[in-house]
Amino acid sequence: MRIQCLIVDDEPPARDVLRRYVEELPMLQVAGECANAIQAFAALQQQAVDLLFLDIRMPQLNGTDFLKTIKHPPKVILTTAYPEYALEGYELDVVDYLMKPVRFDRFLKAVNKAFSLQGSKPLAEEALLPAEKKNESFVYFRADRKMVKVVLGDILYIESMKDYVKVFTCSNTIVTKQSISSVEAMLPEKQFVRTHRSFIVSLGKIKSFTTELVEIGNAEIPIGKLYRNGVMKQLS
Repeated sequence: MRIQCLIVDDEPPARDVLRRYVEELPMLQVAGECANAIQAFAALQQQAVDLLFLDIRMPQLNGTDFLKTIKHPPKVILTTAYPEYALEGYELDVVDYLMKPVRFDRFLKAVNKAFSLQGSKPLAEEALLPAEKKNESFVYFRADRKMVKVVLGDILYIESMKDYVKVFTCSNTIVTKQSISSVEAMLPEKQFVRTHRSFIVSLGKIKSFTTELVEIGNAEIPIGKLYRNGVMKQLS
C-alpha cells in the first residue's frame, strides 16, 4: 500500500517542490494538489488521504483554522515560512512542522515520523531513493522574478554579497536576494559545508585543501578561523 499524500499550498513553486519530493519516495503517492483550504476540503471528501502537507498562511482560510474544522484528519505535516505558527501547529497534534524553503533531508525526517506513527519502520534515505535519482535533489532560488531550479549536484560554491548571494554552478551563476544563512539552511549537511561567513562549498567539488582554503575549479575559497574546526572535521 502506498501512502496517499495531499499537497495544499497557494504557491505553485512550493507545491512543485513537495510534489517532486513525494515522487522521489516510492512508497508515497500524490493523491492531489490544492491551492487553498476550500479545494482541500472537497478533496478530502472525495478520496482517502493518509498524509496531508498543509501550508498555514493561505487566502480565505488559513491552514490551522482549516485543520480545526476536520473531524478525523489524516496525518498532517505543516509547511510555512513563518516560525511563529509552530506552537499552534503542535497544539493541533500535527506530525511535524517544516520551514520553507523545505530541504529534502528535513522532508524525509518528517515523513519518517509519519511512518513511525503509523507503525512502520523508519525509512533510510539511501534505501528510499532509486539509484538514478540520488543525485537529482534540488532547490529553488528566486532570481529574475522567477523561481529557478538548481540541482544540488551542480552547485560548486556559494558566495555572500551583503543582501544577495551568488550561486556558482557547473554551467552558470545565479544571483538571489537572500542571506547566506538562509541558503545554508536549505542545503544538506552531508553535501555542503560553510567555510567562511561569506562562503559555502560543495564537499564533492573540492579538489584540494589546506587549513586556510579549499580549491574548487579555478577558485580558492577561504576557510575562516571560526569555521576551521568544523571544516576540517567534515573533510577528514
